[in-house]
Amino acid sequence: MSSPRIDDDLREKIMTRPDVILEDQDLMRALIAANERAMGGNIVDLRGIAMDRLEARLDRLEDTHRSVIAAAYENLAGTNQVHRAILRMLDPVEFESFLRDLGGDVAEILRVDVIKLVLESVQNDEDPAIKRLGSVLSVAAPGFIDAYLSTGRNAPPRQVTLRQIDTGTREIYGDKADWIRSEACLKLDFGPGRLPGLLVMGAEDPHQFTPQQGTDLLTFFTGVFERQMRRWLS
Repeated sequence: MSSPRIDDDLREKIMTRPDVILEDQDLMRALIAANERAMGGNIVDLRGIAMDRLEARLDRLEDTHRSVIAAAYENLAGTNQVHRAILRMLDPVEFESFLRDLGGDVAEILRVDVIKLVLESVQNDEDPAIKRLGSVLSVAAPGFIDAYLSTGRNAPPRQVTLRQIDTGTREIYGDKADWIRSEACLKLDFGPGRLPGLLVMGAEDPHQFTPQQGTDLLTFFTGVFERQMRRWLS
């Protein structure tokens, strides 16, 4: 019994453009499977095994390529975000406007739910100016910042700390503390003879800030913020 003959028109199309089949993965898999069935179960097709391995390797390379491209776009978007936030931070000509913008436009550009500036001071937070800016500014006793960053670890605090938390600290977040699930803590050096500061970015999303993320952009942001604060403090 002879095998059924392929349709002449279809055969002509395949003969004219064989690359159409070669570029179709599903068709190639079907042809390889048919070839293996025709050879029988006692014959090992080394070419088919090699093709399977090459195909798996190509799939892994394509996945890696997509991941690299996605990471590059994400890094570019993050860089643009930080640059926009810095430019907005440089606009105000008064300290009070600078702090209000920090909790408003700058927080919005960086897509964080809360930004708080913590300043260590021997004075309390009953000062009227501090009360006016309570949504952005809080005052803490000397030593609070290092203790907050170390959370019991016997190690010097890093300049940038990214972490997930069960709930925010009320001394920093106030009535928003209950729904903060991750934060970026930027330790600020205001120069010799001055107590340190802390810029805290809080997010409701527990995955927005994690220890596995890079800190280069936030380190740069911290350096710019420190210089701005030194200008105001002088």
